Amino acid sequence: MRVFVSHAGADLAWAEWVAWQLQDAGYEVELDAWHWGAGENFVRNMDRALAAGPMVALFSAAYFDSERWTTEEWTAKLAGREKVIPVRVEDCVAPPMLRALIAPALFGLGEEEAREALLAAVKGPAGPPRGQPGFPGGGAAGRLRSMGATGPRLPGTLPRVWSVPSRNAGFVGRDELLVEVRSRLAGGRAVAVVALDGRGGVGKTQLAAEYAHRFCGEYELAWWVRAEDPALIPGQLALLAVETGAAQPDTAPEEAVQALGRELRSRSRWLVVFDNAEDPAALAELVPSGAGHVLITSRNPDWHGVASPLDVDVLARRESVHLLRARNSWLSEAEAGRVAEALDDLPLALVQAAAVLTTTTVDEYLELMASNASEVTDEGRPRDYPWSLAAQIRLSMQRLRAQDPEAADVMNACALLAPEPFAMHACAEQEVDEASSVGRVVADRRTRSRVLSALHQHGLARVAGGSLHLHRLTQTVLKDQLSTEDRAAAARNASILLAAAFPGRAGDPAFWPRWPDLLSHLLAIDPTDLVTAQARYAACEACIYLKDRGSAPAVLARLEDLHRAWTDLLGPDHMHTWWGANYLALASAAVGDHGRAYALHRDLFDRQRRVLGADAEFTLVTASNLCIALGELGRVEEALELEEDTLGRLRGVLGEDHPETLRIAANLAVRLGELGRVEEALELAEDVLDRQRRVLGEDHPATLSTANNLGADLGGVGRVEEALELGEDTLDRQRRVLGADHPDTLLSANNLAIRLAESGRVEEGLELAEDTLDRRRRVLGEDHPDTLRTASNLAVRLGESGRVEEGLELGEETLDRQRRVLGEDHPDTLGTANNLATDLGELGRVEEALELAEDTLNRRRRVLGEDHPGTLLSANNLVICLVESGRVEEALELGGDTVDRRRRVLGEDHPGTMSTKALLDGLTQLQGG
Repeated sequence: MRVFVSHAGADLAWAEWVAWQLQDAGYEVELDAWHWGAGENFVRNMDRALAAGPMVALFSAAYFDSERWTTEEWTAKLAGREKVIPVRVEDCVAPPMLRALIAPALFGLGEEEAREALLAAVKGPAGPPRGQPGFPGGGAAGRLRSMGATGPRLPGTLPRVWSVPSRNAGFVGRDELLVEVRSRLAGGRAVAVVALDGRGGVGKTQLAAEYAHRFCGEYELAWWVRAEDPALIPGQLALLAVETGAAQPDTAPEEAVQALGRELRSRSRWLVVFDNAEDPAALAELVPSGAGHVLITSRNPDWHGVASPLDVDVLARRESVHLLRARNSWLSEAEAGRVAEALDDLPLALVQAAAVLTTTTVDEYLELMASNASEVTDEGRPRDYPWSLAAQIRLSMQRLRAQDPEAADVMNACALLAPEPFAMHACAEQEVDEASSVGRVVADRRTRSRVLSALHQHGLARVAGGSLHLHRLTQTVLKDQLSTEDRAAAARNASILLAAAFPGRAGDPAFWPRWPDLLSHLLAIDPTDLVTAQARYAACEACIYLKDRGSAPAVLARLEDLHRAWTDLLGPDHMHTWWGANYLALASAAVGDHGRAYALHRDLFDRQRRVLGADAEFTLVTASNLCIALGELGRVEEALELEEDTLGRLRGVLGEDHPETLRIAANLAVRLGELGRVEEALELAEDVLDRQRRVLGEDHPATLSTANNLGADLGGVGRVEEALELGEDTLDRQRRVLGADHPDTLLSANNLAIRLAESGRVEEGLELAEDTLDRRRRVLGEDHPDTLRTASNLAVRLGESGRVEEGLELGEETLDRQRRVLGEDHPDTLGTANNLATDLGELGRVEEALELAEDTLNRRRRVLGEDHPGTLLSANNLVICLVESGRVEEALELGGDTVDRRRRVLGEDHPGTMSTKALLDGLTQLQGG
């Protein structure tokens, strides 16, 4: 009969004992740990095993964990009405469906009694068959039997030679790791050596001790060696030699170790644990050989060639929660989860926290962690740990500084950055000050390699692919342990690292691939720890990089912190404070706070004119930004006057083709168009675009922005096909260069939707407008001015396509939002009001349309002037409303004035002029009739 042994990973030692006894009694046994190889289809193996015959189920608390495969195993057997043979390996309560099954206990019995209880449950023979059955597949038990061993003892019974630390009664989880350790040690090699590596406090020692206790029945000898000091290892091995009878108490340690080696080579079923070993080279000659198992714990992961390394990471969150609640039953799952998250699920920190939480609340504990992590992680040290987490980190740093001061400086610098990988290799391309220790690390490849190796071996950080990764809790504690003097040195070194890794200006696409790796660090470092000009500039550019990708709300608070800190530290007239003010103003404008943007730019402009002079480049750049802020506030005439003056100064100072000169010229072209000077705007925009294509390239973001604006100007003078062609080309390029969700791309998409509708491709325009609105809402938010601008345009498109009610509803909602966000007199608000009046008239709501059209025209005359194209568009719409309400004489008078102004401003052949003229001609004929 073939029997499948079903067990939880935590009960593998019991499973091997049960499988051995059944095999020895003549049964054909299938056990996953013995018969299922790495990489095989687990589900298929399990299905085959379940179908082959009866299933012996080892009942324990772990066995009934709903997240384990064991649930699928026993439920499948019950569903198929097949035989389940339960035995209990610990005291536990079975689920209701299984309680009717009689499950004899194997625990608490002598070995022979337990064997008899097992065989009685399976209803097999009472004793062994004739001869000894061969053990299948090279598993652990098969090797032991072939060497004459008697098989594993009952789990929990200790071997005669035993020197292992006491079992941790509070040990939780790690089942998968324990199974992995067991499978590697019992995987078929003559000498199996596994190195458990991981950072301090992750529980390597506890895992090794738990393995020794859980699988003690597999060994006849288990010995623990404290290996932190290589010089003390031979003495401890000599004691083992005495215990085994291989040496006498007075034998010299060197001779005793040699004798022990001979003894272990002649034995099987032994386990030696080297705890806290750090130097693979020093330990290599002392690792015994023979048919036994060696387990090593170490913070150093470099054990290849000596052992099979196995990384020990933090606990799974559910295990962390279980640990905390087991020691503090009053904790809710949510509270325990908050603590576990704050402590990175690090076992040592969790155990310490559990002790501290007996006298404090969760909120108080987390507040203490935020303000003084080093002090908190010094409390509650468990008795079976030699140091608290804080002391362990402090000691590790002392050892590191003694061995490699430059590595310690890099570690302290990274403690001020984000708990994310820092790409040290990215620093190599920049010139740095080699007078500093970190500067030398950055500048010299061999020094950098040595430093990274030292950090890697000390277990303070992980190193992979030239990147250095500090764990968040280690980083927090380390930062709190810095003295005032150490913090100042760390700040300077962190600034050197950030400046060395700076990719380049955020607006240049050539540098974009390298920005994501650095962003988190530039956003995380405290503003007062940025102590060099290069690092401060990089921090500002990081915010602009994110702002340009629609994340202005996320970086606004960061820029406020930078500006405030540098104002306090350096004063309001320092260049770096000006950087902070300028970038804060740009982000404020990006979230639609144009009043704040104007105030910041105005103050900055006034200061720079006083300190630097009116013709300084920085002053002129600020003047350009101030013009944009004025335009966004509807103060178009002021913006135009300042822009014209600034452009003249920039041409004299920097030249016609300088990128800043071209930027202000492009903005001036937009302003001219807004004021109705369309031909001038068109001429200037075409000149700027030609220059930018030549100077910056066709795909540069600034070039594409000018091309987008030029497309709008071309549409404004009726050159729709040219506008459409340029708009489509620009959008394609921006999607490729910037991405489909970049704010500049969405601006071009918004404008192209208008061009498509103007050219008669209404459905395409509608589809693009709807897609753009969805993207802008997701990227920028519902109330962002650009989102509202797209919503207003979409409302028009809906009306044009016959969906007038939808267009009206969207237009009314958009107008309400714009009045609240931008104000009643903002040009965008007035544009939406103008369109909404048209929709109201088309739906027969004539009085409402007339009232809104009159109000909009009055406001536009006051804000934009009598001859602005927008004002004249509102006048044209009011003419229509007057006619619909029967006030034809007033309509004729206003229509005559409007067509005269449009001829003068736009030209005789402009579509707007021709539209008003046709309307006026129709009214005249109506009057004549």
